[in-house]
Amino acid sequence: MKVTEKIAVLRNLMQQDGIDYYYIPTNDFHGSEYVADYFKCREYMSGFTGSAGSLLVSATEAGLWTDGRYFLQAEDQLRGTGIHLFRMGEPGVPTVEEYVKTELCAGGCVGFDGKTMGAVSADKFQESTMEKGGSIYTEKDLVG
Repeated sequence: MKVTEKIAVLRNLMQQDGIDYYYIPTNDFHGSEYVADYFKCREYMSGFTGSAGSLLVSATEAGLWTDGRYFLQAEDQLRGTGIHLFRMGEPGVPTVEEYVKTELCAGGCVGFDGKTMGAVSADKFQESTMEKGGSIYTEKDLVG
């Protein structure tokens, strides 16, 4: 299945659950530096094989955030997928949370698999949605 097809399936699941943005980190249940194949959801969904990065998908857009070690690799692997590369640490590039805070509609919802998110990261998403009366949804692993 192509990346574009996987994202289309994810978007359908998001719509069914009322999720406006779905966040897929590179993480496992223990916050390990390198994750086992089972937890490579971001890689599966985006085609980007670097060890660091996060994917954010909405009904109309998808973005991958990664650091300078992977800019060239990500550019190459994301070609033709419709996923926009956000080059972390570069001037004018928002963090994922800043992007959500700016783009989320009033009352919107951000979803993610709560088992793969640390409390600090989950709190950042909660804060980025609160200003617009939004919420977070942590109950389902939509990729799994």
